[in-house]
Amino acid sequence: MDLQLKPELKKFIDAEVRSGHFKSAEAAVETAVTQMMLDHGELDDQTIAAIVKADAQYDRGEFVEWREVRDELRKKYTGK
Repeated sequence: MDLQLKPELKKFIDAEVRSGHFKSAEAAVETAVTQMMLDHGELDDQTIAAIVKADAQYDRGEFVEWREVRDELRKKYTGK
């Protein structure tokens, strides 16, 4: 899917990515759509429970930054 966003929305999303809130514009849009689905009751109970669990883990600091994962994979597979 290819989306065309209003300039102010693109600017906001780009700022969110630069600030580290999201790893990419796609991740920001995916999060927004997921939230819309939650607001409209479109997610099943299992999915909602998984999101709640992940949010709690994040709040407790139980996560690994993407850069660390990327660097580990790069080293593992390329030796760099």
